[in-house]
Amino acid sequence: MKRVVLFAIMVMALASCNRIDAGYEGIKVNLYGSNKGVDDVALVTGMVWYNPFTTSVYEYPTFVQTVDYPPFSINAKDGSSFTVDPTISLKIIDGRAADVFKKYRKDDIEDVINTTLYNYVKNAFRIQLNSYTTDELVSKREEFERAIEERLAEELERENFHLEQMTSGLQYPETLVAAIDAKNKAVQDALKIENEVKAVEANAKKAVAEAEGAAQALKIKGDAEAEYNRKIAASLSPLIVQQNMVDKWDGKLPTYGTTPTLFRDLGK
Repeated sequence: MKRVVLFAIMVMALASCNRIDAGYEGIKVNLYGSNKGVDDVALVTGMVWYNPFTTSVYEYPTFVQTVDYPPFSINAKDGSSFTVDPTISLKIIDGRAADVFKKYRKDDIEDVINTTLYNYVKNAFRIQLNSYTTDELVSKREEFERAIEERLAEELERENFHLEQMTSGLQYPETLVAAIDAKNKAVQDALKIENEVKAVEANAKKAVAEAEGAAQALKIKGDAEAEYNRKIAASLSPLIVQQNMVDKWDGKLPTYGTTPTLFRDLGK
């Protein structure tokens, strides 16, 4: 009998000891007695000894957790429907694990993150997105996401959580995506046509320049040939006159007076 009692005491002693590891905060909860109620929760760390019949100890992680929430749809200011697929990194603020437990009374912090905090995320996106039109969400996306992150950080801090990082995963409506693609294609086509026109103009200018160059070359060549012919004609004129005189001379010299010079020195 004594052995049974001793064994029971040993089991109870082992069951009433819990070690809170690094990266976690322990929450000691009184289930019975005068402390039960509002002040029945205490923050504990390290090795914790407690009565398992009257007390429970829970552990909440205080390291950063990344949560990929399910996507949801919300409307912009002008009624366009957008899909949000958010991913956030958050953690319980150090020393606040007991406060979180007091408010939500959840054994597992994952329940709070995946339900209550998810509603805060959706609400922050809904309120902020309703302040922007579709065009503004396209042109001011960075501003919008910064505003969302600031608002969500404030709301989570009131719930004793710290927001480390957020990605909105904002997806534009299919009609808007199609319109943007069409606009980009039109811009690309316009640039292509503009480049083609410039190429044609450049080729035309090149052809004109080549034609003008060829014409100028012909003019220079023609002027040179004309000058050459003029000089040849000028040099041939005295010879032609003398040849005509020779052709008409009957071979007789005058019998009186001065004998005329029939051939002059062409070199003079």
